[in-house]
Amino acid sequence: MTAKQLAYYEEKLNYEIDSWDLFVALNAGENIIVVDGRSIEAYTKEHIPNALNLPHRTMSEDTLAHLSKEPIYVTYCDGIGCNASTKSAYKMLALGFKVKELIGGLDWWKRDGYQTEGENAQQATSSVLDCGC
Repeated sequence: MTAKQLAYYEEKLNYEIDSWDLFVALNAGENIIVVDGRSIEAYTKEHIPNALNLPHRTMSEDTLAHLSKEPIYVTYCDGIGCNASTKSAYKMLALGFKVKELIGGLDWWKRDGYQTEGENAQQATSSVLDCGC
């Protein structure tokens, strides 16, 4: 293993989080706020419980002024075919927030069996497994 490769993986872990690690961190009471960067319409249909809806298209210094810069903000969107989480992370980081991006977004959150809220809410499934991530 090279130092360059080690640095790459360390950097990657500083920027991303998976749904299992997020679920564990939230349940442990870590100072994390989940941010849904999609539209209000998408958020209304389904979202991660207690997530803030902050559409990336409306993010600015003014619209985020009410937020503390102390927590880590985890941004997400639909999933791998959507980049609203990346746009949200980029904008928040540029404004001085600590940010990570949820790998796989809402899609992988649901695949891992975690509960959602909204019109199309999913209850947690009994098949939620400790993947050992």
